[in-house]
Amino acid sequence: MSKSKIHVGVEIGTTKTCMVVGEVKPDGSVKILGMGETRSAGVRKGEITDYPQAKAGLKHALLKAEDICDVDISSVLLSVTGSHIAGVNNRGTFRLPDEEEEVHDGHLDEATEIARDLAIPGDHVYLHNFIRHYRLDGQEHSVSPVGLLGRSLEVDFHIVHGLRTRIQNSIKCVREIPLEVDDVVFAPIATAQVALDREHKDAGALVIDIGGGTTDYVLYLKGAIAASGCIPVGGDHITNDIHLVTHIPFSRAEELKKVEGDASGDPARGIGMVKIIDDHGLEEGEMKRSLLNDIINGRLEETLYLILDRLPENALKNVGSGVFLTGGTSCMRGFSELANNIFDLPIYQSEQSNISGVHANFRDPQYSTAVGLIRYAQILDAERESTSGGKVTRALKSIWPFSR
Repeated sequence: MSKSKIHVGVEIGTTKTCMVVGEVKPDGSVKILGMGETRSAGVRKGEITDYPQAKAGLKHALLKAEDICDVDISSVLLSVTGSHIAGVNNRGTFRLPDEEEEVHDGHLDEATEIARDLAIPGDHVYLHNFIRHYRLDGQEHSVSPVGLLGRSLEVDFHIVHGLRTRIQNSIKCVREIPLEVDDVVFAPIATAQVALDREHKDAGALVIDIGGGTTDYVLYLKGAIAASGCIPVGGDHITNDIHLVTHIPFSRAEELKKVEGDASGDPARGIGMVKIIDDHGLEEGEMKRSLLNDIINGRLEETLYLILDRLPENALKNVGSGVFLTGGTSCMRGFSELANNIFDLPIYQSEQSNISGVHANFRDPQYSTAVGLIRYAQILDAERESTSGGKVTRALKSIWPFSR
């Protein structure tokens, strides 16, 4: 009989560094035991820029997590993001030998190797290779066509790759805490594990995770990943825009954005003036509410259109479930209306189903990626059972050759 297993997810983000500890139970449900969190320093647009500061923040998050959860943490799953990470699709085609008509595992391996043989920049490494679909003589199959008769076998992959040194910097930071890294996961793929269920993925869904310094996205069509990527723009850029216009300190611009702002672009929500309060709680000026909303709307509209431009042509026609928003900035007032205007699809705030916890704050959308890593760990466990761990270990060693 299977036992419960503890997994730990780590996100070194632009705004926060957090470590989530989760217990995966035999029935597949997840209980969040707790988390350690600290405000990030030395991280910009999802990437480490000041190593000592980033390392100190991660160490602090570890100590808090161990204290809250009363566990000794030795290894983690690590999420990474950044504009250097790219998701691309590639197809491998293999024609069966004339004397063979039945597809067997060897044919599948040949087509898979061809699909994986994607030319990437020399300083990049592979993060993920996901099988999307198979085709046999032009007919699409969602599962392996081994045993069927055919002549031309095709395998479609979604391949994620990124700059080796930037990914290694995050791994190095974790290992010097010191902790082992079980695997490295592109952030939006982890997020999707809690934002979507199988039905959403099968019907087609777009997940947008908008944080402080980056906006990550992943598109599922027919149950498989069709696109993924990162745009180096997030909620902090909105705050900075407000700061540049009003000349108020960044912290108060952030508060003004959260309390008074609206992203929808609806003129009716821009009537009147907004008071600007100083550090002592006293009024020091005011600005037009319409100006504040225009700043917020302009930056978020630009971000969503950047995502739209990166999606495959006509892909949204096959998105039956809708768009799922998550990340701290997704709570911005009016953001759902703006997203609906741009994508013309149902918009949802993602929910974390079949997950429980002592503290309710893990359900806050800003923790979706870290919690999603716990879900992703379940996938790795299943993969280890079917491949004896080989596939997972090789993937990590290609990035960090000193892994066990």
